Amino acid sequence: MAQKRQPRGRLPAGSRLPASARQRQLPSSTPLFMDTFIQNSGLGDILDKVRAGERLSIDDGRRLFESADILAVGYLANIVRERLNGNRAYFIYNQHINYSNVCTNLCKFCAFGKDRDSELAYEMSVEDVKDKVRQRLDEPITEIHMVGGIHPDLPYSYYLELLRGIKEVRPRVHIQAFTCVEIAHLAGLAGKGIGETLEELKEAGLGSIPGGGAEVFSPRIRKLTCEKKLPGVDWIKVSKIAHQHGLRTNATMLYGHIETIDERLEHLDALRRAQDETGGFLTFIPLSFHPKNTEMSEHSRTTGIDDLKNIAVARLFLDNFPHIKAYWVMIGPKLAQVALSFGADDLDGTVKEEVITHMAGAETDQAIGHKTLIRLIREAGRRPMERDTLYNVLQSF
Repeated sequence: MAQKRQPRGRLPAGSRLPASARQRQLPSSTPLFMDTFIQNSGLGDILDKVRAGERLSIDDGRRLFESADILAVGYLANIVRERLNGNRAYFIYNQHINYSNVCTNLCKFCAFGKDRDSELAYEMSVEDVKDKVRQRLDEPITEIHMVGGIHPDLPYSYYLELLRGIKEVRPRVHIQAFTCVEIAHLAGLAGKGIGETLEELKEAGLGSIPGGGAEVFSPRIRKLTCEKKLPGVDWIKVSKIAHQHGLRTNATMLYGHIETIDERLEHLDALRRAQDETGGFLTFIPLSFHPKNTEMSEHSRTTGIDDLKNIAVARLFLDNFPHIKAYWVMIGPKLAQVALSFGADDLDGTVKEEVITHMAGAETDQAIGHKTLIRLIREAGRRPMERDTLYNVLQSF
């Protein structure tokens, strides 16, 4: 009888990595005092699991989040980070375009989305977007990252023309566009299934899907903060359909508002199970909540400890995700540097005019030069690797 094949990327609880992978994870010269250090932090059994390549449980994840020893958590995450990605740290030369902030969802944690009657509302024509691309033709941009609100009036044809227009101006660029929330909206506009809609978008130029709109999957959180948004189970469903149609996607989690640790872990577990099924996620991006100019402005911003812990726990828990991103726009370039030793292996990229987070009070730059990214990575003791969207290395430094 033929042996039943495991779904791609699957690593059941208690299972082990191949011996070759386990042998690579720690240099033989690792100081023995680190074992004592981890044991004293109360995480010794998790260290044993990490070294053995065993999948962590939700209870393990809870203990990591609750641990007061951020250095111990970071050390554990760095074991996995270096097992998977060695000393490499990735960045991309990319450009962000937000075609419209008109949105019917109007999530309470969002400062970007506006009602169409707001004086702050805007929408770009296809020619406006093409002009944005033309303005940077002298730069070696390899990716256009494009998202917007759930617009009540723009027709389905507009989105296809957007993709075709970008390809007309910059034929070789990879377009990463439209969150899973937007994809579901476009399918509704088209009156077609998600799969058929994705195939038409691919034909027009779509190359991959960004990770936004995931927020926190918990129905409780969505009811309180984004009741009109696509439910979390449907976000996962759209992602898996995209993977089945040959599109790689990213995943995110918005943390630091009213979610509990258990709700964070439920979110991560849902992503891990989906990745077990399809293997289609490229990277996970923890997104820190920025409260300014939102309906949740009474909340404080996240701390550096919380930012590092979310990155580290994600790296330890999401064993089947190849990459974890420290998005410098959200947490700042200085903390992003530190995060490269707390599980992260990617800083995102040049970005070239980020709008969404800055409308919520981000104080980081709206763009950063590739030379600065290289310097930040080198200063962190990592090797800079310029990548494309799909993590093919274009050059190393």
